[in-house]
Amino acid sequence: MDETNLTLDRFSGNGAHVQEVLRAAQSELHALLRQKAETIRRIGSIKQTLAGLANLFGESVFDDELLLLLDRKASSRKPGFTRACRQVLMESPSPMCAREVVNSLSRRFPDLLQRHREPSASVTTVLNRLVQYQEARALLDDRGRRAWQWITQPPTEGHTGVSATA
Repeated sequence: MDETNLTLDRFSGNGAHVQEVLRAAQSELHALLRQKAETIRRIGSIKQTLAGLANLFGESVFDDELLLLLDRKASSRKPGFTRACRQVLMESPSPMCAREVVNSLSRRFPDLLQRHREPSASVTTVLNRLVQYQEARALLDDRGRRAWQWITQPPTEGHTGVSATA
């Protein structure tokens, strides 16, 4: 018996255990990723509610901590590009096309877009990624252009995230 076969024979009894551990880890990872997506959707839904309340009653009803949590108070920390796109989409009451997201980003985070040579392409990439994360859905607007909307409810089984209506 050569050395390779001897090594395989020695570990063949463990192969089933390794596969079992891999399956369990994969299953837990899938569950955690679903949980993460649901948590992010819930955060977005709550932020949308609070943004609506701020628009109705003014930001003066919020304390400093809540304003920081909603990114409505200046902080020393600069938001990341994906986080800023996520925030703009979360707070929008209606679907947004990439150009609208870029315009909103340039108003709210002017320094953020300076690093991007093609802001529209960067925004589109992030928005498509948010669809993959099941945080947003892609729609076609009334002119047939692609638009994105924050998901406040989890998608139903088999839903692709793309819809023909806005």
